[in-house]
Amino acid sequence: MKPRLDKTLTALATIAIMAGVAPALAQDAQPGEGTSVTLAQPTWDTGWFQTEIFRQMLQELGYEVGAPMTLDNPAFYQSVGFGDVDLWVDGWFPIHDPYRQAFEGSAEIVDNFTTGGALEGYLVDKATAESMGITSLEDFKRDDVKEAFDRDGDGRADMVACPPGWGCETVIEHHLDAYDLRDHVNPVKAGYPAAMADAVAAYESGEPILFYTWTPNWTVNELVPGEDVVWIEVPEVSLPEEIASLADAATREGVEGCVNDPCRLGFPANSIVSVANSAFLEQNPAVRVLLEAAEVELTDVYAQNARMNAGDSDVEAHAAEWIAENRAAVDGWLDAARSSAL
Repeated sequence: MKPRLDKTLTALATIAIMAGVAPALAQDAQPGEGTSVTLAQPTWDTGWFQTEIFRQMLQELGYEVGAPMTLDNPAFYQSVGFGDVDLWVDGWFPIHDPYRQAFEGSAEIVDNFTTGGALEGYLVDKATAESMGITSLEDFKRDDVKEAFDRDGDGRADMVACPPGWGCETVIEHHLDAYDLRDHVNPVKAGYPAAMADAVAAYESGEPILFYTWTPNWTVNELVPGEDVVWIEVPEVSLPEEIASLADAATREGVEGCVNDPCRLGFPANSIVSVANSAFLEQNPAVRVLLEAAEVELTDVYAQNARMNAGDSDVEAHAAEWIAENRAAVDGWLDAARSSAL
């Protein structure tokens, strides 16, 4: 019996030692050492904050990560499918569903990186909406409404829309046709930040404004729904064929600042997720674990976007501050990622 007892005691001692050593090994592990990561970010700068947070966390894991590549949606999804880009944390689904065919089978959606529901829709300054009885895009067929919102003199209401290549552009273009608005609404597709800055200036001068936006975005900090602006509805839910099955999700209850409840926004609510090349994830399990574990609250993204819009554009510093303020949570995510590589 003694040899078996000795083996048992030896095994128990080994377990006890490893229990103490494993955490230290996990904290010291650098699973990314010697591996470079090609990280992408979208052309909309409101997504750069979470991208930079993730970049800095990858660096803490030992990965070599340079400045992110700024790409339009089609370019990113094709590139991540081919493996020319490893990942981004700015996938918007279901509005990015039309791009699935470019990456499915070779890249994948991993998990939510930013928590909370992401909304999209059309807004009008509250004062004009109330004084003119504007509750829907249908109201922009009225001559008095078109005249009030016509800033360039072409006889149509001007609306800040989405630049070419953005997922929202596809839906807005569909809406213009579905609701017969081509002769009534002029979608302004210039750079979104500049176009919105112009709209904010117009609002501050007392002019009517109509614009598309999404959350998280600095616009809803600058122009607060329910106080400065209101979400208006679409006449009926109509979506592009690729996402037509999501029509029920385009009406939401409890939307703060909407003209009605439930609110027929016309866009399905989105989740902001990570999309990564599958071969890259297979070779780097620590990255998958980090993507699955890490979270950034929408309220934190709002706050950073507001700082950036106010002129403080040091996204790298903002991300470093966020990591420092959330150090305990970040260390937990990093330890989980390191442990996956042991």
